[in-house]
Amino acid sequence: MIRSLRNRLIFSHILPILVTIPLAAIALFFVLETQFLLPSIAENLSQDARYLAELSRAEFQLFGNPVIVSNMLNRVEIDPAIRVMFLDENGRLLFSSDSSDTDQFGKVLQTDGLSQATEGEEVVLTNYSIFRLRDVLVDVFSPVTTPQEDVIGVVRVSYRSAALYQFLSRLRNLITVVLIIGLLVGTTLGSILGLNIGNPIRQVTSAIYGVAQGERDEILPEEGPDEIRELSRSVNYLVERLEELEAARRHLLANLVHELGRPLGAMRSGIQSILRGADRDPQLLIELTKGMDEEADGMQHVLEELAHLHDEVIGTLELNKEDLVVNDWLPKVLLPWKQAAGGKQIHWTEEYPTGTLHISADPIRMGQVIGNLASNAVKYTPGGGSISVSVDTAEEQVWIRFVDTGPGIAREEQELVFEPFYRGDQGRKIRQGMGLGLSIARDILHAHGGEIELQSTPNGGSQFTIWLPKS
Repeated sequence: MIRSLRNRLIFSHILPILVTIPLAAIALFFVLETQFLLPSIAENLSQDARYLAELSRAEFQLFGNPVIVSNMLNRVEIDPAIRVMFLDENGRLLFSSDSSDTDQFGKVLQTDGLSQATEGEEVVLTNYSIFRLRDVLVDVFSPVTTPQEDVIGVVRVSYRSAALYQFLSRLRNLITVVLIIGLLVGTTLGSILGLNIGNPIRQVTSAIYGVAQGERDEILPEEGPDEIRELSRSVNYLVERLEELEAARRHLLANLVHELGRPLGAMRSGIQSILRGADRDPQLLIELTKGMDEEADGMQHVLEELAHLHDEVIGTLELNKEDLVVNDWLPKVLLPWKQAAGGKQIHWTEEYPTGTLHISADPIRMGQVIGNLASNAVKYTPGGGSISVSVDTAEEQVWIRFVDTGPGIAREEQELVFEPFYRGDQGRKIRQGMGLGLSIARDILHAHGGEIELQSTPNGGSQFTIWLPKS
């Protein structure tokens, strides 16, 4: 019955009410009856007893006979809920407003408080139990004295048990009805809250199953309590992320078809040419094998990018850091690209500080970053342009900056170029590569605790700056 979260939430709302309301009712009964009602009744009875005692003393002074006093009390209109007795100084009953006490006239009563009253002390007694209302009794004994303070009698005023029981019972019934109404209201509200929480959770559950089966792409409404809103927001983010990954997967497949299909086609053409007799021409054979080697090298780069993408997805990018002296390590890494720039008639410059700079980095991974930036600079800088590479420090970081005079990158593309599979136009008719180079470079730098910045304007060249911590 309480296996579902909704039922548990409803039960969690109802159970405290079922426990606390009876306890609160008992405490309320006890406090009201012992701290307010009974003390108030006892005080009123005490006042009545004192009043009757004063009347009795006046009658006694006039007539000097206790019996006359009792006759006086008999003439007083007394509340039916109150029993009044008059006893002499020895405790014998002379008068009672309750007709059932006539057989006790002339007898000495044995009751608590009477002995203190015959000695001139006013006594107030309450016999109370929260579970035994029929036994509740409020008794007041007030002595009747002469001017010489001699006790000539005792006035006993009692609240009848039956009347007090009826009064307290009505009060308890009224409080019980109010508490039951509160219980019903609390149960109803708890049920509504449980239903309101259960419905969004069922929607989220249905959405998760839909995502797992590939059948759901609508956004969940972010409604309800903060936790439910956060859960819906998480599912919406999951849906959006899966859509992005699905789009990236399609993009990846399209790029693979292009990047692998083209070199494979070229290599197959070269192989067919050799099979048709091109191997008999030494010069042609050299050109064909050289071309196939270049295509295979391009495919190798594609595979390396895919391997890095796999590492990024499963989070297994491992670094073998070494202490690198930038002034010695960087020129060796840049040498192939410097020669490639010379082949395109691009002016190449390098600038290093006078002191040695040390970084802790994986030379292979960091060489991949440098190679990607240098390759892009050479690739997109036209002949007659220039590329400058400079190194320096700022605070506790080393920066390496590549500045070219290429076509530049539009402002709206500057963040996108670091996203996987994005390939900007930049004025080219044929876009090469899978769009992973800069994304991989940024991930490698982040793994080293570094960062990469881009500043560029269309037709104004580009500036990429690498920031790495000093070792």
